[in-house]
Amino acid sequence: MQNKAISEKIYCFHCGDPVYSDLFQEDNHEFCCLGCQSVYTILSTNNLKNYYKYNDHPGKAQDKKAEHLEYLNEPKIAQKLIDFQDNEYTHITVYIPAIHCSSCIWLLENLYKLNASIVQSRIDFTKKQAAIKFKHSEISLKELIELLIAIGYEPIITLQDVVKKQKTVNQNSLVRKIAVAGFCFGNVMLFSLPEYFGFGAIDKEYATLFNWLNLSFALPVLLYSAKDYFISAYNSLKLKQVNLDVPLALGIFILFLRSAVEIIAKSGPGFSDTLCGLVFFILIGKWIQNRTFYHLSFERDYRSYFPVAVTSIQNKKEQPKAIADLEVGERILIRNNEIIPADAILLKGKAAIDFSFVTGESNPVKKTLGEIIYAGGRQLGEAIELEIVKSVSQSYLTNLWNNENYKQYKRKFQTFSNSISKYFTIVLLAIATSAAIFWLFNSNTDKAWAAFTAVLIIACPCALALSSPFTLSAALSIFDKNRFFIKNTGAIEQLAKIDSLVFDKTGTITSPKSQHIQFKGDLKESELQAIASICRNSSHPLSIQIVNWLKLDTLKSIQNYQEIPGKGIQANVNGNSIKIGSANFTKAKTEADAGSRVYVAIDNEIKGYFSILQPWRKDLSTLISDLKTTYDLHLISGDQDKDREVLQEVFPTSNMRFNQLPQEKLNYIQNLQSSNKIVCMIGDGLNDAGALKQANFGIAISDDINSFSPGCDAILEGSSLNKLPQFLTFAQDAMKVIYFSFIISLSYNVIGLFFAIQGTMSPLFAAILMPLSTITIISFTSITTHIYARKNKLKSS
Repeated sequence: MQNKAISEKIYCFHCGDPVYSDLFQEDNHEFCCLGCQSVYTILSTNNLKNYYKYNDHPGKAQDKKAEHLEYLNEPKIAQKLIDFQDNEYTHITVYIPAIHCSSCIWLLENLYKLNASIVQSRIDFTKKQAAIKFKHSEISLKELIELLIAIGYEPIITLQDVVKKQKTVNQNSLVRKIAVAGFCFGNVMLFSLPEYFGFGAIDKEYATLFNWLNLSFALPVLLYSAKDYFISAYNSLKLKQVNLDVPLALGIFILFLRSAVEIIAKSGPGFSDTLCGLVFFILIGKWIQNRTFYHLSFERDYRSYFPVAVTSIQNKKEQPKAIADLEVGERILIRNNEIIPADAILLKGKAAIDFSFVTGESNPVKKTLGEIIYAGGRQLGEAIELEIVKSVSQSYLTNLWNNENYKQYKRKFQTFSNSISKYFTIVLLAIATSAAIFWLFNSNTDKAWAAFTAVLIIACPCALALSSPFTLSAALSIFDKNRFFIKNTGAIEQLAKIDSLVFDKTGTITSPKSQHIQFKGDLKESELQAIASICRNSSHPLSIQIVNWLKLDTLKSIQNYQEIPGKGIQANVNGNSIKIGSANFTKAKTEADAGSRVYVAIDNEIKGYFSILQPWRKDLSTLISDLKTTYDLHLISGDQDKDREVLQEVFPTSNMRFNQLPQEKLNYIQNLQSSNKIVCMIGDGLNDAGALKQANFGIAISDDINSFSPGCDAILEGSSLNKLPQFLTFAQDAMKVIYFSFIISLSYNVIGLFFAIQGTMSPLFAAILMPLSTITIISFTSITTHIYARKNKLKSS
């Protein structure tokens, strides 16, 4: 073996570690070990050498051997790790700490080129997670993990399922960057004191030394602490987009460049203090932002999740239970159109599961007794009984709710920050260039350079970059505390733009918790049992109310259950064909009557109907009165128009529609949107699913029933409906905070630009102004958001 001197500075082509031997060479490249050479060979053989195109030495050293992974072949262990599995595909999410650059993302999203059995892989760079879909008949979980290890991306696998239970926030890398920036900032400020107080001119020799020390401290801040902003800006420009990190990275770079030029040319002290202070403060802001986001994520996943309940069966009695309280081994009832909240085994009933929220495939999958059914599937057909075999992962359900890949109607919505960023960058460059040209025409090259760089420095949008996330995160938390669960911060901006509100009637403006029910007709005890048995399978509010009113312990087995949204349900019981639903569905003659009617037909003979008088929700008149002064109000209902006279006192007569099928509701929303209306649909999440998806903002009302609906944008607890005007106003107020903070940030920039374009901005001025603007924005957004919450009488703590 021939040793190489370290002074030759030969580094491994794959990982960048020093090379001490020439034993490992290939394609004129040298590698530090056989492992790195093997990874290169794998990538080269599969035409994946572009991995090395995006970054120098993107890989990780391959000095660690793969541990024994035989345990992954154990079905019981594998089941605890995978997200979803059907007859052909398995979905798994793994945590890969080695993900650190664009090359990692590129390689991991091209795993299918290494093994054709891998169908798809998606990378979440911020969480360092890989969501992989593969054909389990062709590649096992063990072989998949071995492949990842072979190319240098060993996942961390624990039986605690660390990917799905992210209770802790790993911000060690960010904390290290803050520590480096803070250390350098403190030292630079110390060495800059003589310059601040005018002592630098007394001893120029020490002043020069201090300037060089400042520049040396600025270097690790530029290359290490601020590198993520340069990576983000590069990736944005590569996609031909401009985010706020572009002018931010530009400002940081210009700060260093001008400091280096001034210090090398001995023409000034530079702006090392401003550079270190800027990076230090924006990293602290990022740390607080991440803590806020992760705290909100944990809070929404495990404590303040949507008011979704499931029917638990205990001692042969059915009772609603929050899914957060479900335990392994518990028996649950899942009705038609309800989401399965946890992995469970089918104990009773015919399961036809729609996994479109998980896989994108809408064709129902039939399951047999004893077979496992994965969380996120929706039952289509009769009610089924399941036994939970895996703890409820509400974070997984949250991911389904936030997943836009399977939404039928795609919406394009630009947030304020995204909209303003490209214009901000263009205007900033225009002002800087204009200032430079002005001084060049006045034959003052020094001031042209000083003005150009000073504009880019002082107008750095650090404060603007913080205003939106801080404000919207605080707003999201306040909404949660008031039982209004919005998908994400971007949805708040959409909510603030709403100008039209469309209400459903049953279960939305009526309260299903308190009602008066009576049956008009003649039914035998056995027929009442049959009706209760059929209605038990439906998740519609009226079906649940009928079951609760009948209070029958003895139920019958049913066959051929079917539910037609907006019409009714039907099934066979003891050879009899029974239909329960609207008059049109059962072929009944309608009569004028108050309340909702649910007709019953047995073997095509009308046996009577349930008359359900649902009271209006508390303070409904006040709610509508508060809204109609600002918003265009509409009512669309699948019920008959018995309540028209009562409702027309609060709703405009021309904006009420009755006897509307689900498709007609959707079409109504489309017609409003074609008239340039920005529509919010408020419904029960069942018959209104299509309308909720189509609307610009969809709110599903929940009253302790399983109304989980990935198609909506927010879930509102029924008892909080009377706060809707406050929620809408608060969303607008949150946007006001962002606009005000932008004005404040702009004011700081204008003040700075006044001096910058003259080429007279001092380092001390920049060092004070830029951190001051950041602190002002953070304080303003946090305090003002909570003030607006109290103004709107919302809980804020």
